[in-house]
Amino acid sequence: MREAIGQVLPFAVGVALSPLPIVAVVLMLVTPRARANGPAFDIGWLAGLAVVGAIALALASSADASENGEPATWVGVTKIVLGVLLLLVSAKQWRSRPHEGQEAAVPKWMGALDGFTAPKALLAGAALSAANPKNLLLALGAAATIAQTGISGGEQAVAYGVFALIATIGVAIPVVIFVALGDRAPRILGALKDWMSQNNAVIMAVLLLVLGVKLIGDGIAGL
Repeated sequence: MREAIGQVLPFAVGVALSPLPIVAVVLMLVTPRARANGPAFDIGWLAGLAVVGAIALALASSADASENGEPATWVGVTKIVLGVLLLLVSAKQWRSRPHEGQEAAVPKWMGALDGFTAPKALLAGAALSAANPKNLLLALGAAATIAQTGISGGEQAVAYGVFALIATIGVAIPVVIFVALGDRAPRILGALKDWMSQNNAVIMAVLLLVLGVKLIGDGIAGL
């Protein structure tokens, strides 16, 4: 199980360092419903990852992801495909980066965050963690990596749980700052939001490039 946890850590960090969801949390924390919406978003985020993991691990188990202690051939092929898709998303992110002197474009849906209630914040967290293509690819890559180790179903669930918890750190940090720092929180969160918004494309392009190459390398090694 320790091997599985060690192998999925890079994927967890890739999900945790998701600039736009972090910006969304920060924006929720400057609304009157901050104390309800921030935690609700984080719970939804974790729940979304849990659903993806449960489905992916169940499918991998039924398809025998491990053969005599070695990864099944289909797992290697799946990793290569996921890696290629991550490289494509990385290239798209790089092309969309703001050039010098330009302001980063903010998605229109972020303008609606002011009116969110806790249930809407929870659904937004689930959607951004599970339905976001980048996070979905990383979560599937983590699940495939865990399944190929051949550990028991219970150990797979624990390993994926560790992945999901680490992947939630990014969106949890703003909430912790908000609760712990009180009046000082808005200044710090504002600076974090501005930096993340401006550098979103570059951060994701680099992360996805590294993780895509890792997945392809692991897939080739497993064939």
